[in-house]
Amino acid sequence: MSRPRVVIVGAGFAGYRAARTLARLTRNRADITLLNPTDYFLYLPLLPQVAAGVLEARRVTVSLPGTLRGVRLVLGEADGVDLDERTVHYSDPEGGAGSLRYDRLVLAVGSVNKLLPVPGVAEHAHGFRGLPEALYLRDHVTRQVELAAAEDDPGRRAARCTFVVVGAGYTGTEVAAHLQMLTDRLVRRRPLPGGLRPRWLLLDVAPRVLPELDERLSRTADRVLRARGVDVRMGTSVKEATRDGVLLTDGEFVASRTLVWCVGVRPDPLVEAVGQPLERGRLIVDPQLQLPGRADVFACGDAAAVPDLERPGSFTPMTAQHAWRQGRVAGENVAGSLGLGRRRRPYRHRDLGFAVDLGGARAAANPLGVPLSGPAAGVVTRGYHLAALPGNRIRVAADWLLDAVLPRQGVQLGLVRSWSVPLDTASPELARVPGGPDRPSARTGGEPMTRESAPGTDPGRRTAAEPGKTEPAAEPGDNGPATEPGDNGPAAEPRDNGPAAEPGKNQPGGEAAKRQPGGEPARSQPGGEPARNQPGEGPLRDQPGGESPRSRSGGESAGAGPGRPAPGPVKRTDPPAPAGPDGTTDPAAPAPGDPAGATGPADRPNASD
Repeated sequence: MSRPRVVIVGAGFAGYRAARTLARLTRNRADITLLNPTDYFLYLPLLPQVAAGVLEARRVTVSLPGTLRGVRLVLGEADGVDLDERTVHYSDPEGGAGSLRYDRLVLAVGSVNKLLPVPGVAEHAHGFRGLPEALYLRDHVTRQVELAAAEDDPGRRAARCTFVVVGAGYTGTEVAAHLQMLTDRLVRRRPLPGGLRPRWLLLDVAPRVLPELDERLSRTADRVLRARGVDVRMGTSVKEATRDGVLLTDGEFVASRTLVWCVGVRPDPLVEAVGQPLERGRLIVDPQLQLPGRADVFACGDAAAVPDLERPGSFTPMTAQHAWRQGRVAGENVAGSLGLGRRRRPYRHRDLGFAVDLGGARAAANPLGVPLSGPAAGVVTRGYHLAALPGNRIRVAADWLLDAVLPRQGVQLGLVRSWSVPLDTASPELARVPGGPDRPSARTGGEPMTRESAPGTDPGRRTAAEPGKTEPAAEPGDNGPATEPGDNGPAAEPRDNGPAAEPGKNQPGGEAAKRQPGGEPARSQPGGEPARNQPGEGPLRDQPGGESPRSRSGGESAGAGPGRPAPGPVKRTDPPAPAGPDGTTDPAAPAPGDPAGATGPADRPNASD
């Protein structure tokens, strides 16, 4: 008799816990498949510390193959679910298509950045939902401080050192707290002209910081941030984001090169495409996490609207705590439905408290309802994270110790470019690459698209809808309408390549080719540093094809973009070298048409790699 097939879509808090629970209960009596775009589980609560340089990026990632024994990992993004055929369709990282059959399905696809109909947000803002965004933000903030130190114009210097964070919930508060400490250390090591200090603004339409927490903890966080010089403005948001800065709802214009978008999250666009009843964008499930009328389909985490049995008539909020606990219940109930585990049970929860890391030894926490602040809260917060991490505990503790006794390294890694982490994306965990598989927009709306009907996309791609549509389901406390200009945004210098229209910045490879790896210096990029100074990059004349970027039509360079593949291996078409007197090929002789001074294939760009 064949083993039952269980497919879990997503390896966030809910999906990872469900897979681990199922593997433990079934003991190889079920075929468990985990579909996820990456091979790691990301511990999101510590992501601000990655952006601030406290932790190395791999410390907050836990290997899926290394920790989920008995679970088969399939790398890919789910494009659609056929509930009648019991099939999940997906695209792999190289653009290929595949499908997975199931007897039981667990949908734990998580959430993406929440967009609001604020002018300029999609073009100039960057979110904070994935590792690429954290790495990009760390580089960008470091670069702005370094460029400000060399800037002669006081106004532009101040704009580079002004950082705006929108959303004063968990994410926004921790991002502002940690990155303010990063810039403070950078400036202390290399003072700016005129004694200029970095300026941080934290905005939200809520009446107070961390509105979802106890008011005493909210006051603690507010006091710590203000003491460090953060300009905390409640009841204020962003009305418009431009290339030069942000216009606030109170009428003030703030010149800035940085706007970090932390206004909340919404369910992954795949949820709507399932075609089942929704509650503010989330799949409605019963207390046992099953879809009504679909005994073989379960949903948990941010993708599911789970009834809150402690507060009848309401649903559990979209938090990591709930997702982690729901994942365990989902795993147990799937095993029970297959007759391989304990009886199914409804999801119930009891709040154990909350913790917010404010950087250094400061935090705000209320474990078991006991409010704490200062170093005591810091110890509780870090102890909680160490206990909750599924792996890397010793490495994380070591990084914390090293950060306490050694100066932090303020360097740019140059691994993630601005155009590769757009705000409007259905896959914040993946950085876009030139010439890679086309990824859809995160917006959803209109009729759900099937694998056969989606216009303008590969079969089975997720839905994309009209720009500017208001999105549902904000995270509590992270609900301020605003925007954040990223590297492509505020105070950018004019481009020097003519008036040609610029492609959509949110599309893969959609920015002007001068911003692509290997292009000419992009003066509209923050810092405007030449691409030849980037790791592993060189001028376009050294790329396959050898043309100068100015020789292309419209003045654009030869980088990747819509309809243009990224530079890659080149097949040689030159004729063989002439034979020598003894009939053998003379390797030193130039081939016909080669310049007389050519030295052979070793000097040809990408001739064989």
